[in-house]
Parts: sequence; C-alpha cells; structure tokens
Amino acid sequence: MATKLNHPLRRELAIGGKPYMLTIDAIGLKLVPKGRRKGRELAWRDLVSGEAALAIALNASLQGAARRPPRRSR
Repeated sequence: MATKLNHPLRRELAIGGKPYMLTIDAIGLKLVPKGRRKGRELAWRDLVSGEAALAIALNASLQGAARRPPRRSR
C-alpha cells in the first residue's frame, strides 16, 4: 500500500552544479533555486490533463522568438 502525501516533502538537488529545492505536496510540485522563494510550479491536474506540455511548448516557442533578431524590411 502506498503512503499518502499528507505533508510537503522537501529535497535538495543539484542541477548543472547549482543547488535547488524540490517540494512535492498534494497539489503538485515546486522547483526553486536554493535561497529563493520564487520558482517553477506544476500542479498535478495540469500534468495529468496535458496542459503542462502545452505550457512548456508555448514557453519554448516564445523564448525562441525572443532570441531571434528582428527582420529588416526591404
């Protein structure tokens, strides 16, 4: 039998040599650079419904557009 997630579970991990805090709770998960308050959050319902994948694709396309230099008109 699996254990219910009644309290937040916090773990420290390193990504690219930088420390992060991962918090998993009944609502979802949150990944924050260590020593900060703001980070990335993902709700379980968004992950299950597929909205998380859509949001990731949208953010990637927007970041790619921001990196491209503007086109010059002729």
